[in-house]
Amino acid sequence: MSANLSAVAYLIAAICFVMALRGLSSPATARRGNAFAIAGMVIAVLTTIANPQVIGYDLIILGMVVGGAIGTLIALRIPMTAMPQLVAAFHSLVGMAAVLVAAAALYAPEAYGIGTAGDIKVASLVEMTIGLVIGAITFSGSVVAFAKLQGLVGGSPVVFFGQHAVNLMLSLLIVAVAIYFCVSQSTDAFWVVTALAFLIGVLIIIPIGGADMPVVISMLNSYSGWAAAGIGFTLENTALIVTGALVGSSGAILSYIMCRAMNRSFFSVILGGFGGDAGASTTKVGDKNVKPGSAVDAAFIMKNAESVIIIPGYGLAVAQAQHAVREMADLLSAAGVRVRYAVHPVAGRMPGHMNVLLAEANVPYDEVFELDEINNDFATTDVAFVIGANDVTNPAAKRDPQSPIAGMPILDVENARTVLFVKRSLSPGYAGIDNEVFYQDSTMMLFGDAKQMTEDIVKTL
Repeated sequence: MSANLSAVAYLIAAICFVMALRGLSSPATARRGNAFAIAGMVIAVLTTIANPQVIGYDLIILGMVVGGAIGTLIALRIPMTAMPQLVAAFHSLVGMAAVLVAAAALYAPEAYGIGTAGDIKVASLVEMTIGLVIGAITFSGSVVAFAKLQGLVGGSPVVFFGQHAVNLMLSLLIVAVAIYFCVSQSTDAFWVVTALAFLIGVLIIIPIGGADMPVVISMLNSYSGWAAAGIGFTLENTALIVTGALVGSSGAILSYIMCRAMNRSFFSVILGGFGGDAGASTTKVGDKNVKPGSAVDAAFIMKNAESVIIIPGYGLAVAQAQHAVREMADLLSAAGVRVRYAVHPVAGRMPGHMNVLLAEANVPYDEVFELDEINNDFATTDVAFVIGANDVTNPAAKRDPQSPIAGMPILDVENARTVLFVKRSLSPGYAGIDNEVFYQDSTMMLFGDAKQMTEDIVKTL
């Protein structure tokens, strides 16, 4: 394929990726966005394979078959509850790919047209080093995030004295050794930079608590994009540069939006210096009494209400209760009750987690509202039906400055006339703190599996 034709094909692929991001900005157009993304990736891959510099297809085809088979198997088997850790795992693969490409370029620069061993162009060394460092940080940070989300390690923040000073020293050391590598082209310096980047990737993620994991996912998404863009320069691949820049910039914008939603400092997120200490919270309300209720009670209360707001959370995802909730909402609407959904930006463990689940159940998009759009309505709402959402409804964010979620805007469900809270038990949420809404006089706790409880309410209705 000629250079001009390749450039046109890469341009078309880039346009498809831009259209994909545009489509993915709304649940209503997300399917179309995915279609554009698939089309763009197919064009980009085929254009790259058709490059005259490709001298053999056996390993390429083998890699595509094996990788495609693994990806298909994962996609078919992965439950929605495990989607956040799957995304973290995929980010780690992007990071490691950047590290491996940088290593290949160092040991076989002739294959990339960037010079010869020991005599690589300085610009290529800089590009290679940037991609290497960001890729290594993305890999190790994503592995830690995966382990936290999967429950392989504790979700509580891991902090130690002088943590920020250590991170700063390591960052300066990485810069110094990277400069030395670019000057000397020493392979030892290359691997020292790699090891230091892997280490700092771990150190910037371990102090982040469970309540802040959605921000971590979006941050690592951005990092993986910049790693790909950096390696794109090394490979002189326009499509990889454009795609990486799109992912990196969109991930950074998403991180900024998430930080605003959680009242976090954007720069603290980048530096790994955020996330509260779950053990420092002074909110202790577990010694109070609760008012337990049944599906019959909940059905009676909601059917006689004028308005109901449903607040989905991670518990809904675990129980796969979205279809039962949709059926319940339809029955209430048929009975003349105004039903809406309130979705917190960080509900679940990944940005957009709840939106995807509700879309899967064909919940009308015009019934789903973000926090800023609906929060003031709770004061005039008859019933707030909270299903598995804990931290995003916890008033401790407003009242306890020592709480891990201090300052995070929450859904003000406590202002509703009646709160129906579906939960298996009184155990704390992912942030590890109790929720005082459980113990309000206006709250009725509906203990049990979210799906079973909702189905029982449907039967009663």
